[in-house]
Amino acid sequence: MRYELMRPAHIERAIDENWPVILPLGVLEYHGGHLPVGMDTLVVIHCAELLEKEMDIVILPPFYYGSGSYAVEPPERKGTVQVDSRQLVPFARDLFNSLIRIGFKNIHFFIHHQSENFAAGMPTDLSFRLAARQVIFDYLEGEGGKEGWWGDPSMANYYEQHDAGTDPFNWIKGHPLMDDEILAKFPFDHAGQGETSLMMALCPETVDMEAFDETRWYAQSAKEASRELGLQGVEMILAHMRRVLA
Repeated sequence: MRYELMRPAHIERAIDENWPVILPLGVLEYHGGHLPVGMDTLVVIHCAELLEKEMDIVILPPFYYGSGSYAVEPPERKGTVQVDSRQLVPFARDLFNSLIRIGFKNIHFFIHHQSENFAAGMPTDLSFRLAARQVIFDYLEGEGGKEGWWGDPSMANYYEQHDAGTDPFNWIKGHPLMDDEILAKFPFDHAGQGETSLMMALCPETVDMEAFDETRWYAQSAKEASRELGLQGVEMILAHMRRVLA
C-alpha cells in the first residue's frame, strides 16, 4: 500500500504484522535520447508496484534526488541532477529515524543506479547505508535504549539473532535491484539493451527509439532491446525482491 494513502489504522496493522516497508531510491540522470531521466528510479517503483499485488508491503514515496553525478554527460540541456552525498546522509537519518519512531522495523531501500558492485557501494547507497547504521545505534543507545545494550546479558543470543536476520541491524537494509545472480544472466548497462528492455516491459510509454542516439557508446546495445527480454528481467527482479523480503 502506498504510504501517503494510509490512515492510522493501516499503519498500525502494517506495524503489528511487520509488513516490509520499501523505499524506491534513485536519481535523475541522462539516459540517452530514448529513455527518461528517471529510469533508475522508475524501474524500482514499477517493480515494487508489481510486488504489491501479491504481498502486503508499504511503498514509501520514491526518492529521486540521489547523487546522479556528471560522469555520463554534463547537466546542461541533458537533465542530470547531482546532489552531493554529504547532503544525503542527514536527510536519510531524519527519514529513517522517523520510520523507526513510527514503529517500523522492517525497512528496505532498493536502488538500481550504480549498483553493479553493491558490496563496495557508490555515493547514494553508501549515504543511506551509513544513515541507517547511525540511526539504529542512536536508537539503541539513546531514547529507545541504553549504552551498553550489546554487552547486556539480555543480548547473549545476539549472534543467533544475526544468523536468523532478526537482530536490530536488520531493521533497515539496502539492496541492489539486481543482485549478482541476476547480473550473471541479464545485461547490466546504462541506457543499453538491459535498461531499455526493462523500460519497454515496465513503462513502454516512456521509451522513444526514434530518438535513440548511436553516438553514445554505452547505449549502442539498446538496438537489441525487447519487451520480451525486459519481462525476463522483471521476473528475476521480483524473485530477488521476494527472497530478501521474505
